[in-house]
Amino acid sequence: MSVWAIQALNGVSLGMLLFLVASGFTLIFGLMGILNLSHGTLYLLSGYITASLVRHLDNFVLSVVAGMLGMAVFGMLIHNRLLRYSQDHLSQALLTIGIALVMGDLAVVVWGGYPLMARKPSWFSGSFEITNGIRFPAYRLLVIAVGIVVAAFLWWFHERSRYGALVRAAVDDEEMARAVGINTRLLTTLVFGAGALLAGLGGGMGAPFLAVYPGYDMEILTMSLVVVVIGGMGSLMGAFVGALLVGLLDNFARILIPGFSLFFIFGFMACVLTIRPRGLFGKQ
Repeated sequence: MSVWAIQALNGVSLGMLLFLVASGFTLIFGLMGILNLSHGTLYLLSGYITASLVRHLDNFVLSVVAGMLGMAVFGMLIHNRLLRYSQDHLSQALLTIGIALVMGDLAVVVWGGYPLMARKPSWFSGSFEITNGIRFPAYRLLVIAVGIVVAAFLWWFHERSRYGALVRAAVDDEEMARAVGINTRLLTTLVFGAGALLAGLGGGMGAPFLAVYPGYDMEILTMSLVVVVIGGMGSLMGAFVGALLVGLLDNFARILIPGFSLFFIFGFMACVLTIRPRGLFGKQ
């Protein structure tokens, strides 16, 4: 029984990490309709930056924050200087794929082609006893806690705050929002930056136990797309539930049917879309 409980917690920790990345993708694509296929690259670069800074500064929190802020600034530059000229999804896809390829090659030049793992903070390097005889890595519990806190904050921001109302207004009717004085261009740039920041947070938190390596940007982007499709476009609740389901399915599939975990996940996604074409929490 303890083995299954530990594996379930492993799945939840992976799910929370996927949520951090997928929630950013949901903000950028689901809410604003901007197709950013370089989102996984933001995760990868943040992971590399975090691992490098931890090695030199020996300060995990500062390293993660630096990676997050760096990706937020980079994301806003992408939106304000490049994507502002791309109005359709095809041009956005081609442009952001190009960014991903260029930055991926640049990462290989800077950090090499070998996996790089950040050192865990000393205060979360051990294990924690959950119940009698069941111990679980403390760092993965931290990832779960961070995911829950971020989910609660995003819900409050989107549903209860004034700025969340401005975002919803700009998404629902951009022309009317501009007419009442909302700077929609600045607002969309900031939301894009917030989505990039969440990808950076995911990269920083994931580096100590999943590592970063060339090609992982496309892997995490694929998993994030699956999460968003299962949960429903534009739904933060859907991203949260979808991330949990994908994390649990991936972890248990690797144990029960090794080598077929991706088939199992994509099969589940196909079943969900058959029943609910817009996802579990998408507007039907």
